[in-house]
Amino acid sequence: MERGEELAIQPQGREFELRLAGRRSPGARAGWGELLRRGPAGTRRAGERQNQPAAGGPLPLVRMSKTSEHAHPRHEAFALVWALVPLSGRVGRALWLQSVEILDWKTKQQLCFLDKVEPCATISDIRLMFHKSYPKWYPARQSIRLDPKGKSLRDEEILQHLPVGTTATLYFKDLGPQIGWTMVFLTEYAGPLFIYFLFYFRMPFVYGLDDKITSSPHPVVNLACICHSFHYIKRLIETIFVHRFSHGTMPLRNIIKNCFYYWGFAAWLAYYINHPLYTPPSYGQKQINFAVIMFLICEAGNFSIHVALSDLRRDGSKIRKIPYPTKNPFTWLFFFVSCPNYTYEVGAWISFTIMTQCVPVGLFTFLCFIQMTVWAKDKHYTYVREFKDYPSLRMPIIPFLL
Repeated sequence: MERGEELAIQPQGREFELRLAGRRSPGARAGWGELLRRGPAGTRRAGERQNQPAAGGPLPLVRMSKTSEHAHPRHEAFALVWALVPLSGRVGRALWLQSVEILDWKTKQQLCFLDKVEPCATISDIRLMFHKSYPKWYPARQSIRLDPKGKSLRDEEILQHLPVGTTATLYFKDLGPQIGWTMVFLTEYAGPLFIYFLFYFRMPFVYGLDDKITSSPHPVVNLACICHSFHYIKRLIETIFVHRFSHGTMPLRNIIKNCFYYWGFAAWLAYYINHPLYTPPSYGQKQINFAVIMFLICEAGNFSIHVALSDLRRDGSKIRKIPYPTKNPFTWLFFFVSCPNYTYEVGAWISFTIMTQCVPVGLFTFLCFIQMTVWAKDKHYTYVREFKDYPSLRMPIIPFLL
């Protein structure tokens, strides 16, 4: 910046044009000797008493001129906050406050205008402010985004760190009624547990049998009931004591779809496994023993991964972190895949398919694999996008392949 040049802060509608801003430096004070203010009453010199601008009137034009020839060029950078010190505190504060305009994501109609919002306000704070204007849209059902078709902003994101001006334009989408994830999982997993028992005990209204016939002569049927029950009881325990959810809720309408999927398949599997005409696996006890061992290993691995992921958020933080293997050998699969919990989950259902040798179980396992592959790929690419040092050897769900 050369001698005689000026720093100007000019109102541009709701925003300000800043000609110079930089780091505060003690040596800069000697290089800037004159502060001029031009307002409705004319121009005033630095040191004179400043009048407050009229309510609703324009904010002042602030200039700072370099008068000392001895200031080092490195000291020309200075803080905008220091430049505003001679002005009244109320005016200086007004220059830093932001406004937030919230529009409907579909119609682009303005729903709310939040004035005098602190730049350090988070998206969570903005949700609460919006909720005061529209009580029916509580924070959990609000999707606040920068672009109408973009992704929702996270609660912890800070307003001043977003690519917006002094007036931030955000878009709102109603996510509909919400339900907590804990209740979602309890509902989804408790259903299959009890539905399976209806078929295992061969209730008369299921197969139309005489009350005297209440169990299957094949031991594998009893073993399948134990494994199936163990799987869902483990899921319920994890939901209550292990899982830490980054998102507190999910749309209520999704639980109907999820319950139809889990409950429906549980009934279909149980119907054929416990049917009076069911036949045991072709290779007999060897096939069953192999499947049981594989099932237990995968269940232990799945539980170990869930505990390791939970430990990443032990402090209650929702910030995403890279999961790494621990001393537990079951977590060493993290060396090769991003989502080993899905790998173990699919392995458990493959072993259950081998144990029962039942077509509906195989179809359910195949659909589980497709869905978990989609989830694993999404999480894997999120890790790669957010962390530059993410391990390059890892694949989403199958080591070295997928």
